[in-house]
Amino acid sequence: GPIRTVTLDRAADLNSVDADLHWALANVWRQLAADTDARVVILTGAGRAFSAGGDLDWITSFLTDQVARDESIREGAQIIEEMLRFPLPVIAAVNGPAVGLGCSVAVLCDIVLIAENAYLADPHVAVGLVAGDGGAAMWPLLTLVLRSREYLFTGDRIPAATAVELGLASRTVPADDLLPEAIRLAERLAAQPAEALRGTKRIVNMYLSQALAGPLQAGFAAEVATMRTAEHRDRLLALRERTR
Repeated sequence: GPIRTVTLDRAADLNSVDADLHWALANVWRQLAADTDARVVILTGAGRAFSAGGDLDWITSFLTDQVARDESIREGAQIIEEMLRFPLPVIAAVNGPAVGLGCSVAVLCDIVLIAENAYLADPHVAVGLVAGDGGAAMWPLLTLVLRSREYLFTGDRIPAATAVELGLASRTVPADDLLPEAIRLAERLAAQPAEALRGTKRIVNMYLSQALAGPLQAGFAAEVATMRTAEHRDRLLALRERTR
């Protein structure tokens, strides 16, 4: 049919993003755009999480592997750019925690349905990093700057209902109804006139792309700078030790 479902599928690791999943998130959008039968995409996570953010072992490797670090930044920019110019509507079905990059990918979607027991969070600052891969640049476009600062500065969890109130999610859905509701909405969108829908999305995303151009470039540069700090190294290694 006309609906494509993209599933982040590392359920045993709460769909944390490792090198392979990061590459896939950067490249899947062009594959989908080339699918002439597709009309709508649903993005969700396997198991009980949407995505727990970056895989700690992968991120820790950046401390000693500058090539891998720089490639992750390039791919991170590619993920955002590809999602912004992707022509089809994308519905996020946020089935559980969406953290860090997982949060950024969720709020980049056109419509964000979030399970009532899910939450968003961007804990970059807590591990000594600038929230450069989306949060610091994007949240102020979606919600009030004053409200977004506290959550970006602290990394605190944003419950589903609060995420809707802030404008970081479209609406809450009971957990058991999340995917069926996403499919029902996708079917409605798939039945809309295709060119009118694509053109409307393209115009809306022009505003986002223009507003994000400077902040994203600055954000990634600032994130790379903080990746080199001793404080980030110490906090990251301590976090990895606690989660083992």
